[in-house]
Amino acid sequence: MTMDNLALKEPPRIERINGKTVMMSPRPLIRHNLAAGNIHHIFASYLWGKTCVPFADGVDVHLDDKNWFIPDVMIVCNPDIIKEDAVYGAPDLVVEVLSPSTMTNDRGPKMLAYAKAGVKEYWIVSPLSRSVEVYLNHDGTFMLDGTYYDYSGTELARMNDEERAAIKKEIKVSLYDDLFVPVKDIFYRL
Repeated sequence: MTMDNLALKEPPRIERINGKTVMMSPRPLIRHNLAAGNIHHIFASYLWGKTCVPFADGVDVHLDDKNWFIPDVMIVCNPDIIKEDAVYGAPDLVVEVLSPSTMTNDRGPKMLAYAKAGVKEYWIVSPLSRSVEVYLNHDGTFMLDGTYYDYSGTELARMNDEERAAIKKEIKVSLYDDLFVPVKDIFYRL
């Protein structure tokens, strides 16, 4: 019995970046999926019963005719832009989990398009370095608000008390006064 690679039989996943069609990787690695799933779970648990809606990978975002993407996780607070087939307009928060084949776009043209469209908060998550960069929108430009790391026991042991005390252990989501995401929870099971 042979196993066919089903990813090769699925229609290719594509994005449009500045009017150019870009092929996406057919399937992310496990660490990518776990990080995105953990973030979506945290957002979904918090947002249950609230107006804003969390979405996981697989939902298209049409910012304009030249830019439509498939973010790993997003939060949308305007129900008017949520349609049956996609989100048409800027989500409030977008998370991109880095993959080797897409990280240049996530840090470059996609980031610029999200900022210009009015996305309020943008996260770049690196499963390899166990880090999260949080950017906030200031007049159509993302400014780095903070960088967060999930340090290993060995790394923590090499730090002095002052360095350990300075570690940011939670990410404050700008959309809510009481939504704090523990950094270690993003990288659970990685």
